[in-house]
Amino acid sequence: MNEHRAPERPARLRVGVVGAGRVGPALAAALALAGHQPVAASGVSDASRRRAAELLPGVPLLDPAGVLARAELVLLTVPDDALPELVSRLAETGAVRPGQLIAHTSGRYGTAVLDPALRAGALPLALHPVMTFTGTSVDVQRLAGCSFGVTAPEELRLAAEALVIEMGGEPEYIAEEARPLYHAALALGANYLVTLVAQAQELLRASGVGAPDRMLGPLLGAALDNALRSGDAALTGPVARGDAGTVAAHLAELRRHAPHTVSGYVAMARATADRALAHGLLKPELAEDLLEVLSDASSAAPGDGPR
Repeated sequence: MNEHRAPERPARLRVGVVGAGRVGPALAAALALAGHQPVAASGVSDASRRRAAELLPGVPLLDPAGVLARAELVLLTVPDDALPELVSRLAETGAVRPGQLIAHTSGRYGTAVLDPALRAGALPLALHPVMTFTGTSVDVQRLAGCSFGVTAPEELRLAAEALVIEMGGEPEYIAEEARPLYHAALALGANYLVTLVAQAQELLRASGVGAPDRMLGPLLGAALDNALRSGDAALTGPVARGDAGTVAAHLAELRRHAPHTVSGYVAMARATADRALAHGLLKPELAEDLLEVLSDASSAAPGDGPR
């Protein structure tokens, strides 16, 4: 591995963005507020071009090689699955320059994915903002206090953390080998939360509630706050209480009105029961009937209806 001395604090840098999706322009705009200079971006779709125009006015749109030719710090903000091929292609074509900072924003990968660029003399950084992005200027404001999962060679760690701080974020160092687990945790907490909330809204509408978002807002806000503060001690509801009859009634209604939600309900109920048992919230004598209901539901799932 190449050895490089990193500055304690990065100098003012010319910044390029490869992949003008929702993330890259926002990060470049945040770096601009800190005094860095966005100099080029790449984007193919009309939406990416609009985002670049809004968040990086006056910054030219070039192909990826053109972006690297102008930039000292390159942000690779492409989908996870596209990142390895992009890095290899840029390195093979000679677009990567020695001493150039190459940072990706993927949660899944650490810096090993940047090895082709490292062999070309680049300085590899993984800077993953733990936030969902809208692709608008509000994202720049939301970066204040946002955690970033940072992975970098030891000699570049201070530089990586300084860049995050300049964007308003809070750096959290993640070891290379821990990146997949770290990313799985975030997907479990954030991505699947959206699915659960959307399903809850769908069911409330079916039950006649006119404004599901207004009904769920205070409830889910309180549940999230309690969970972050108290962990498993915040568990409430029929599963944690061992109300097998209520759970059976829920499943009967879901099979009738929304069979596509049954498997998810059962999976989450089982996981909740396990945690409630482990933390002494669910009495073992009540858990037996509850788990029997969930087992029966799993057996019946294939015949629940169209999925």
